[in-house]
Amino acid sequence: MKILPLSPAARRVRPLAVPLFATGLLLAVTGCSSATAPTEPTPAASTSNGLPGGHVHGLSASTDSGEILLATHEGLFDVSKDPARKIGPEFDMMGFAATNDANVFYASGHPAAGDPAPNPVGLLRSSDGGESWETLSREGESDFHALASTASGIVAFDGTLRTSADGITWTSVEAPFAPFTLVAAPTSNTVLATTESGPYRSTDSGKSWSLPDGAPVIQYAAFASQQDAFGISPDGVVHFSDDAGSTWARAGRVDAQVEAIAATTSPAGKPLLHVATTEGLLVSTDTGATFTPPAGD
Repeated sequence: MKILPLSPAARRVRPLAVPLFATGLLLAVTGCSSATAPTEPTPAASTSNGLPGGHVHGLSASTDSGEILLATHEGLFDVSKDPARKIGPEFDMMGFAATNDANVFYASGHPAAGDPAPNPVGLLRSSDGGESWETLSREGESDFHALASTASGIVAFDGTLRTSADGITWTSVEAPFAPFTLVAAPTSNTVLATTESGPYRSTDSGKSWSLPDGAPVIQYAAFASQQDAFGISPDGVVHFSDDAGSTWARAGRVDAQVEAIAATTSPAGKPLLHVATTEGLLVSTDTGATFTPPAGD
């Protein structure tokens, strides 16, 4: 099944769900969006934080293209453009994962209101930068709020931790945690799962897990490279790891409420951290010590 772009006349907006807190971690909310976007990206209306799409569930940043993409309740947006541009159809992107291919993304969530597609949508894949999406598996079964792409396949959580080499056939994994987020460096098999006990770590694409001694409790995590990773705790404290999440060092702090993060490397090889907050976008170029709005904001 393809989720195809529809006419701009189909656009309708409904109130967004409000995030909840429990046991110190922000819980994902199963809200739905209700509109569809045209094939060509169009200017997007901003919310009070200056970002389009309401609540941000995922973030992707590319040093090569300069794109900064937000996965939101209302679909995918490129906020490196001014004004921000809507990409592809509108649906509720509860889970989102970039890959090593700049044109390939995975997503999960709910169809737009009025869309007859089964709800939840299962695992979707785009091979054209988010312009269109195809269903791979678990349509009507899985809403993957946590989703990561590794060198060996997909790791996802819909109430059960699952792994897949092709996004079609899945294997359930016994794990002593329910992750808030799953993150990976797409060129490696190391995965981090943020939990209320700390960031669990897998080196075999999610098949087995361990909790490093002394690891801080982090809510959001992102890999800048195979070794460099960032984590942000529920109170906004930033942590940095240069050994793929085995050990962590405290860096700076984000004062605003964080919604999603992404990391990449500069042309000079320095790790960069991008943060979507309830007050807008921030970027750190000094390993998470300080944050400023992106250039041009």
